[in-house]
Amino acid sequence: MATGFVSVPLKKSSEVDFAKPLSKFIASTNPSGEAQSEYTRAAEELSKLRKSAVGRPLDKHDSSLEILLRYYDQLCAIEPKFPFSENQICITFTWKDAFDKGSLFGGSVKLGNSGAFQQIKDTVLSALNREPTMDISPDTVGTLSLIMLAQAQEVFFLKATADKMKDAIIAKLANQAADYYGDAYKQCQYKENLPKEVLPILAAKHCIMQANAAYHQSVLTKQQKKFGEEIARLQHATELIKTVASRYDEYINVKDLSDKISRALTAAKKDNDFIYHDRVPDLKDLTPIGKATLVKPTPVNVPLSQKFTDLFEKMVPLAVQQALSMYNQRKADLVNRVIGQMREANNLANGVLASLNLPAALEDVSGHSIPQSILEKSKAVIQQGGLETVDQLIKDLPELLQRNREILLESMKILDEEESSDNDLRAKFQQRWQRTPSNELYKSLRTEGGNFRNFLDKAGQADNVVRERYSTHRDAIALLCHPENELNAAIPSGNPANSLQGTEVITILKSLLASLDETKKERETLENDIKLQQFDMSSAFLTALAQDGAINEEVISVTELDRIYGTYTQKVQKNLKSQEELLSSIQMNHEEFSKSKQSNAEADSREEMLKKLAAAHDQYIELVANLKEGTKFYNELTEILLKLQNKCTDIVFALLLALFIGTKHPIWNKLLAVIPEEFKLRWSSIWRKCPRPPVQHFLSEKSYLSHHSFSELNIFLVVNNSDSAIFLVYGIFICLY
Repeated sequence: MATGFVSVPLKKSSEVDFAKPLSKFIASTNPSGEAQSEYTRAAEELSKLRKSAVGRPLDKHDSSLEILLRYYDQLCAIEPKFPFSENQICITFTWKDAFDKGSLFGGSVKLGNSGAFQQIKDTVLSALNREPTMDISPDTVGTLSLIMLAQAQEVFFLKATADKMKDAIIAKLANQAADYYGDAYKQCQYKENLPKEVLPILAAKHCIMQANAAYHQSVLTKQQKKFGEEIARLQHATELIKTVASRYDEYINVKDLSDKISRALTAAKKDNDFIYHDRVPDLKDLTPIGKATLVKPTPVNVPLSQKFTDLFEKMVPLAVQQALSMYNQRKADLVNRVIGQMREANNLANGVLASLNLPAALEDVSGHSIPQSILEKSKAVIQQGGLETVDQLIKDLPELLQRNREILLESMKILDEEESSDNDLRAKFQQRWQRTPSNELYKSLRTEGGNFRNFLDKAGQADNVVRERYSTHRDAIALLCHPENELNAAIPSGNPANSLQGTEVITILKSLLASLDETKKERETLENDIKLQQFDMSSAFLTALAQDGAINEEVISVTELDRIYGTYTQKVQKNLKSQEELLSSIQMNHEEFSKSKQSNAEADSREEMLKKLAAAHDQYIELVANLKEGTKFYNELTEILLKLQNKCTDIVFALLLALFIGTKHPIWNKLLAVIPEEFKLRWSSIWRKCPRPPVQHFLSEKSYLSHHSFSELNIFLVVNNSDSAIFLVYGIFICLY
């Protein structure tokens, strides 16, 4: 007897490039280096693996199955590590209905098949954002699961028969298989998408399994000397086999089984007629044959392949990536806050000393020469480039700011244009326009864009403050850049304070100033130490995810940050408290110092100039630091905004590509045929702004075009300034699927 097992052909798909979208995400989320290169190579290997799994014919061998299992395992492994969605990593898969053509016969049956179809029904369909093809509709995969269950039960029956197990057991196995085939037959009766061969095969198998159950039960009754029942069972088996032979002989050959039952029935009748004369009961009076099920759908547990190794093994899950991002933000906020406090303390100390003309007032013993501290400040300003450095940095700021504004504006404009087209088409076609609204897809991108717009507005305001401060102190800074003799000539002469040298108040002030310098040096050391602190939180977040199935990022991060930086924050607060006490003492002793000095107009004028020069130095150092940080901020922001622009163009490009050539849903064919020309022109304009591969890439995809038999297709090649080309596909699409 031919087994006649039903198998399902592999779904056919067009080529999909994992490497480019995954590599873009990897480049945007991982710093350049060994890890980024490793992940990029892994993305390329994934593309090759998919091509091996679905892009070429597979022979009926374990090695081919191993490729499919590895590909499935790899998809499951990367799903929690990459944000696959319409508005993030958007990859369009085009699949052909598995039942469009091809034979259903041959192949092997495994319990995993039933579980696989159940997995599709339970999990895969919920992830689709459009109507599934008929081959993976809930009804179809539910039916296929029943068929596989029945065939798995039949395999156990065949194994029991081959192993010559007890007839009572074999009969129960066969009877259960008959029930499963009957259930599958009922499910298939109204499935027009399944090949026509399936229904008669299931009906035949239902009868064959009943016949086998009756035959093996007859052997059992013969052993129990119930010869009449033996004949009744065999007669029932004969009728069932005759039904199969007359109706389904085209699909399944039952000659061997028929001959075996016929021989057994002839022998039983002969023995009963001549020897036993036992009454043959009616079929309805017979005790029902028992049932024994040995099968159930096997859950799909990954990895399916025993040889599987994750290509992205070192990449942490997306939940951990997000937790790490939040942790890094908390860490940056904490570090910036603490460092900001220390820098504010430096500015406060410098401001107080400048207002008191310290330490210059203690060094100005002659009233005619330049105090040593002012000379050192002059040298520091000259070494950093003087006015030219600040002038150039300030000149660059507006250009850097405008560059970032233009990138952000262009990014949002791309979204605006596509969203406008989407809204117009939704208003025109209403319920027939079933795509997710653009305003929902772009929500996170627009929020991100709004945040960056606020950053730029605040940065522009900060730039204006810097320019005002520079304007206020520019003349004094310019004076510090003069040679020593010119600087000395510009400082008014005054009465010397020789009479105060060696007094207790000057000694105390010098001691306090030395202590203040020590606190500043301590802050510098603390700042460097804080910046150097590094800790990899991946293991902590991975452990939490494994133990709890979720990550309480806030609790874990706050605890760890307190452990790492708690000691430093305490030292900073102690340092700030110490400075507060020192400044109070300095101001108090300076009052006594001022009372003891001889005061006149010349001395006051000289002291005022020295204060301005000291303040100019402090402002210069701070301005240069602020301007360099601002320049770095704008340059780094440019890279971030370019990544945002790539996100915007990528999602718009993916949406247009899916609309043009990436979908098989019939609604798009009808809609595209009546879309006004103005929308196609608008799409073309948007498309030109999206990044795209050279046209040769598309033209070389022969297999791709053969999978999409477009009977009418308008292709426009537009060459841009970089000698690349874009592949514009629009017009009337009538797809012959």
